[in-house]
Amino acid sequence: MPEKEHSDKAAMDFIWNIVAIHSQLEEIHKGWARLLGISEPQWLILMAIGDLDEGQGASGIAVANKLRIHAPFVTTQTKMLETLELLTRAPSPEDARFVQMSLTEKARVEIAKLSIKRQALNATMFEGLDQPSIEYLNKRLSLLAKNTRLASQKLSIGAL
Repeated sequence: MPEKEHSDKAAMDFIWNIVAIHSQLEEIHKGWARLLGISEPQWLILMAIGDLDEGQGASGIAVANKLRIHAPFVTTQTKMLETLELLTRAPSPEDARFVQMSLTEKARVEIAKLSIKRQALNATMFEGLDQPSIEYLNKRLSLLAKNTRLASQKLSIGAL
């Protein structure tokens, strides 16, 4: 097999593996969301807020950027999550036009209840990979994510 065809085949195999992983992760997220009685996007929003909040809350824009979704969608979903008492929304101390969001104690308790199951699933997903391997993979995936965004932008402006 010529080198270019081999390279194209490897790239396509990689893409199909990513599609399969994405599909399975989506099912896992739906399962976690069901256990909390919320939607999958709401689950992801809670996870993003938990990840981004370093004591000051997380902005809607930061959550939208992390999840690669539109900020107005984050706003509508977080208002619902606030109604369910899973997060709080407060004006930003720097600029009252913006909202900082934090998980409530209720949300932390509910998520903590799932932690043993989450650890077991993570152990299954990452079986056979040690910490350095996972860190190496994350660095490479970050580079691929950056390059994929660039390729997507090129395609959208017709620069290819």
